[in-house]
Amino acid sequence: MEIFSLQYWQDFALKYGIYGLAFNSFIEAIFFPIPPDVLLITLCVADPQNAFLYAFIATLFSSFGGVGGYYLGYFGGKPLAFKLFGEDKVKKVHRLYESYEGLIVLLAGFTPIPYKVFTVTSGILFASLKKLIVFSIVGRGLRFFSEAALFYFYGAQVKHFVLHNLNILFTVLGVFLIVGFLVYRRYKKGRLP
Repeated sequence: MEIFSLQYWQDFALKYGIYGLAFNSFIEAIFFPIPPDVLLITLCVADPQNAFLYAFIATLFSSFGGVGGYYLGYFGGKPLAFKLFGEDKVKKVHRLYESYEGLIVLLAGFTPIPYKVFTVTSGILFASLKKLIVFSIVGRGLRFFSEAALFYFYGAQVKHFVLHNLNILFTVLGVFLIVGFLVYRRYKKGRLP
C-alpha cells in the first residue's frame, strides 16, 4: 500500500511541511505506524537551519497525541481489559506498572519501541496522565531534538548516520537508563531504615 511507503511520507513531509509533521506526530502516538522521525528527518535534510523548530513541533504534537492515546486506552481499552482479564488482574498489573510508569514512558519516548503502545497502555492501566505528559515531553524531546541537533550542526550529510545508527544508540542509552534506575532504586532501598 502506497500510504505505508517511506517515499510517500517523505513526499508528504516536503509537501505539507510542519503541518504534515504535526499531523503525523499526533496520530502516530495513538495508532499510526509511520514514526514522526521519517518526516522530521526529511524536513531537516531539506532545511537544517529550522531543525529545532521541526523537533519542537514533533515533540509537542507527539505529546498531545500521547494524551489522545491515553484517553483511547482509558475509555476504550480499560473496559475491554476488565471484561477480558477481570478487574482484579488489571488492577494488579496497574500497581506494577505504576511503580515504573515514568521510566517506561520515558524509554518509549526515545527508543524505537512503538510509543503508541505505551500511551494506550497507560490509559488502560489508568496510570498518571500528568506523568505521561511530563515523561512524553522529556522522552520525545530527547529523541527529536537529538536528531535535529545532528542535522543543524552537520547538515544533510548526517542523514545516513541517523537512519542507520540512531535507533541503536537510543536503545543502548535506554538500557543504561534502565540499569541506572534499578541501581538507584536498590541503593535507595538499602539506605532506608
